[in-house]
Amino acid sequence: MSGTQTDPRQARREAKIAGILAEAWLLAERDGLALISLRDLAARVNLRQPSLYVYFASKLDLYDAMFADGYRRLATYLDERPLPGEPRAAVEHFVVELVRFASAEPVVHQLLFQRVIPGFAPSTASWEVALDFYHRARGVLADAGVEHQDDVDIFSALVAGLCDQQMANDPGGDRWVEHVPRVVAMFLAGAVRPAT
Repeated sequence: MSGTQTDPRQARREAKIAGILAEAWLLAERDGLALISLRDLAARVNLRQPSLYVYFASKLDLYDAMFADGYRRLATYLDERPLPGEPRAAVEHFVVELVRFASAEPVVHQLLFQRVIPGFAPSTASWEVALDFYHRARGVLADAGVEHQDDVDIFSALVAGLCDQQMANDPGGDRWVEHVPRVVAMFLAGAVRPAT
Protein backbone atom coordinates (compact mmCIF):
# COMPACT_ATOMS: atom_id res chain seq x y z
CA MET A 1 0.00 0.00 0.00
CA SER A 2 1.27 3.45 -0.83
CA GLY A 3 0.46 6.79 0.73
CA THR A 4 -0.24 7.66 4.30
CA GLN A 5 -2.83 5.89 6.37
CA THR A 6 -5.37 7.95 8.23
CA ASP A 7 -5.86 7.22 11.90
CA PRO A 8 -9.58 6.34 12.13
CA ARG A 9 -9.86 7.96 15.58
CA GLN A 10 -8.33 11.19 14.31
CA ALA A 11 -10.62 11.13 11.27
CA ARG A 12 -13.67 10.67 13.53
CA ARG A 13 -12.50 13.49 15.79
CA GLU A 14 -11.99 15.85 12.83
CA ALA A 15 -15.41 14.93 11.45
CA LYS A 16 -17.01 15.59 14.85
CA ILE A 17 -15.26 18.97 15.12
CA ALA A 18 -16.45 19.88 11.62
CA GLY A 19 -19.99 18.95 12.62
CA ILE A 20 -19.79 20.98 15.82
CA LEU A 21 -18.51 24.01 13.88
CA ALA A 22 -21.29 23.68 11.30
CA GLU A 23 -23.90 23.63 14.06
CA ALA A 24 -22.20 26.52 15.88
CA TRP A 25 -22.49 28.65 12.73
CA LEU A 26 -26.18 27.77 12.48
CA LEU A 27 -26.73 28.77 16.10
CA ALA A 28 -24.81 32.01 15.52
CA GLU A 29 -27.04 32.79 12.53
CA ARG A 30 -30.13 32.10 14.62
CA ASP A 31 -29.16 33.72 17.92
CA GLY A 32 -26.11 35.90 17.20
CA LEU A 33 -22.46 35.09 17.78
CA ALA A 34 -22.31 36.24 21.38
CA LEU A 35 -25.39 34.22 22.31
CA ILE A 36 -24.25 30.78 21.21
CA SER A 37 -25.37 28.42 23.97
CA LEU A 38 -22.99 25.54 24.61
CA ARG A 39 -25.92 23.53 25.98
CA ASP A 40 -27.89 24.05 22.75
CA LEU A 41 -24.80 23.31 20.68
CA ALA A 42 -24.13 20.07 22.56
CA ALA A 43 -27.73 18.96 22.08
CA ARG A 44 -27.55 19.67 18.34
CA VAL A 45 -24.51 17.40 17.96
CA ASN A 46 -25.81 14.64 20.26
CA LEU A 47 -23.44 15.36 23.13
CA ARG A 48 -23.88 16.41 26.72
CA GLN A 49 -22.47 19.86 27.39
CA PRO A 50 -19.46 18.59 29.41
CA SER A 51 -18.52 16.38 26.45
CA LEU A 52 -18.02 19.48 24.28
CA TYR A 53 -14.94 20.22 26.38
CA VAL A 54 -13.29 17.16 24.85
CA TYR A 55 -13.27 19.14 21.60
CA PHE A 56 -13.11 22.76 22.80
CA ALA A 57 -11.63 23.78 26.15
CA SER A 58 -13.92 26.81 26.46
CA LYS A 59 -16.41 28.94 24.58
CA LEU A 60 -13.54 31.21 23.53
CA ASP A 61 -11.77 28.13 22.15
CA LEU A 62 -14.90 27.42 20.09
CA TYR A 63 -14.84 31.00 18.76
CA ASP A 64 -11.17 30.53 17.89
CA ALA A 65 -11.97 27.44 15.83
CA MET A 66 -14.84 29.32 14.17
CA PHE A 67 -12.47 32.22 13.39
CA ALA A 68 -10.03 29.92 11.57
CA ASP A 69 -12.91 28.09 9.89
CA GLY A 70 -14.40 31.40 8.76
CA TYR A 71 -11.16 32.47 7.10
CA ARG A 72 -10.93 29.08 5.39
CA ARG A 73 -14.50 29.54 4.14
CA LEU A 74 -13.59 32.98 2.82
CA ALA A 75 -10.49 31.57 1.09
CA THR A 76 -12.56 28.83 -0.55
CA TYR A 77 -15.15 31.38 -1.65
CA LEU A 78 -12.46 33.55 -3.25
CA ASP A 79 -10.69 30.54 -4.82
CA GLU A 80 -13.95 29.68 -6.59
CA ARG A 81 -14.04 33.18 -8.12
CA PRO A 82 -10.67 33.67 -9.85
CA LEU A 83 -9.33 37.17 -10.38
CA PRO A 84 -9.14 38.66 -13.86
CA GLY A 85 -5.63 39.17 -15.23
CA GLU A 86 -5.70 42.96 -15.41
CA PRO A 87 -4.54 44.29 -12.01
CA ARG A 88 -7.07 47.12 -11.60
CA ALA A 89 -9.91 44.85 -12.66
CA ALA A 90 -8.59 42.30 -10.16
CA VAL A 91 -8.87 44.83 -7.30
CA GLU A 92 -12.43 45.65 -8.33
CA HIS A 93 -13.36 41.96 -8.58
CA PHE A 94 -11.74 41.25 -5.20
CA VAL A 95 -13.77 43.99 -3.50
CA VAL A 96 -17.01 42.93 -5.20
CA GLU A 97 -16.54 39.38 -3.93
CA LEU A 98 -15.70 40.54 -0.40
CA VAL A 99 -18.90 42.60 -0.28
CA ARG A 100 -20.91 39.68 -1.66
CA PHE A 101 -19.36 37.30 0.87
CA ALA A 102 -20.20 39.67 3.73
CA SER A 103 -23.79 39.89 2.54
CA ALA A 104 -24.12 36.13 2.07
CA GLU A 105 -22.29 35.21 5.30
CA PRO A 106 -22.92 38.09 7.72
CA VAL A 107 -22.15 36.10 10.87
CA VAL A 108 -18.85 34.89 9.45
CA HIS A 109 -18.01 38.45 8.38
CA GLN A 110 -18.78 39.74 11.87
CA LEU A 111 -16.46 37.26 13.56
CA LEU A 112 -13.63 37.87 11.10
CA PHE A 113 -13.77 41.64 10.73
CA GLN A 114 -15.62 43.11 13.71
CA ARG A 115 -14.92 42.79 17.42
CA VAL A 116 -18.25 41.37 18.51
CA ILE A 117 -17.10 38.86 21.16
CA PRO A 118 -15.85 40.46 24.39
CA GLY A 119 -12.55 38.94 25.48
CA PHE A 120 -11.96 37.03 22.26
CA ALA A 121 -8.58 37.17 20.55
CA PRO A 122 -7.56 34.56 17.99
CA SER A 123 -4.82 32.10 18.83
CA THR A 124 -1.51 32.24 16.99
CA ALA A 125 -2.56 29.34 14.77
CA SER A 126 -5.88 30.95 13.86
CA TRP A 127 -4.21 34.31 13.32
CA GLU A 128 -1.91 32.64 10.77
CA VAL A 129 -5.01 31.68 8.76
CA ALA A 130 -6.14 35.33 8.91
CA LEU A 131 -2.70 36.49 7.78
CA ASP A 132 -2.99 34.28 4.70
CA PHE A 133 -6.00 36.38 3.69
CA TYR A 134 -4.17 39.62 4.52
CA HIS A 135 -1.22 38.62 2.32
CA ARG A 136 -3.60 37.65 -0.44
CA ALA A 137 -5.23 41.11 -0.30
CA ARG A 138 -1.81 42.79 -0.17
CA GLY A 139 -0.80 40.84 -3.27
CA VAL A 140 -3.88 41.96 -5.20
CA LEU A 141 -3.15 45.57 -4.24
CA ALA A 142 0.58 45.33 -4.98
CA ASP A 143 -0.14 44.00 -8.46
CA ALA A 144 -2.18 47.16 -9.07
CA GLY A 145 0.66 49.39 -7.82
CA VAL A 146 -0.51 49.97 -4.23
CA GLU A 147 2.62 49.78 -2.08
CA HIS A 148 2.23 51.93 1.04
CA GLN A 149 0.76 50.70 4.32
CA ASP A 150 -1.32 53.85 4.75
CA ASP A 151 -3.01 53.11 1.42
CA VAL A 152 -3.66 49.51 2.50
CA ASP A 153 -5.25 50.87 5.68
CA ILE A 154 -7.50 53.18 3.65
CA PHE A 155 -8.43 50.28 1.36
CA SER A 156 -9.36 48.19 4.40
CA ALA A 157 -11.58 50.99 5.72
CA LEU A 158 -13.29 51.43 2.34
CA VAL A 159 -14.01 47.71 1.99
CA ALA A 160 -15.28 47.52 5.59
CA GLY A 161 -17.62 50.43 4.92
CA LEU A 162 -18.98 48.89 1.72
CA CYS A 163 -19.52 45.54 3.46
CA ASP A 164 -21.21 47.11 6.47
CA GLN A 165 -23.49 49.27 4.33
CA GLN A 166 -24.45 46.31 2.13
CA MET A 167 -25.19 44.09 5.14
CA ALA A 168 -27.15 46.76 7.00
CA ASN A 169 -29.12 48.37 4.19
CA ASP A 170 -29.48 45.90 1.33
CA PRO A 171 -28.75 42.36 2.57
CA GLY A 172 -28.68 39.97 -0.34
CA GLY A 173 -28.86 42.86 -2.81
CA ASP A 174 -26.34 44.73 -4.93
CA ARG A 175 -26.75 48.37 -3.94
CA TRP A 176 -23.23 48.79 -2.54
CA VAL A 177 -21.73 46.22 -4.90
CA GLU A 178 -22.72 48.57 -7.71
CA HIS A 179 -20.63 51.34 -6.11
CA VAL A 180 -17.46 49.23 -6.09
CA PRO A 181 -16.11 50.29 -9.53
CA ARG A 182 -16.31 53.95 -8.61
CA VAL A 183 -14.87 53.44 -5.12
CA VAL A 184 -11.96 51.39 -6.47
CA ALA A 185 -11.27 53.93 -9.23
CA MET A 186 -11.16 56.78 -6.68
CA PHE A 187 -8.98 54.74 -4.35
CA LEU A 188 -6.48 53.75 -7.03
CA ALA A 189 -6.34 57.32 -8.35
CA GLY A 190 -5.04 58.42 -4.96
CA ALA A 191 -3.07 55.35 -3.95
CA VAL A 192 -1.03 54.58 -7.05
CA ARG A 193 1.73 57.14 -7.05
CA PRO A 194 3.71 57.97 -10.16
CA ALA A 195 7.26 56.67 -10.27
CA THR A 196 9.87 59.30 -9.48
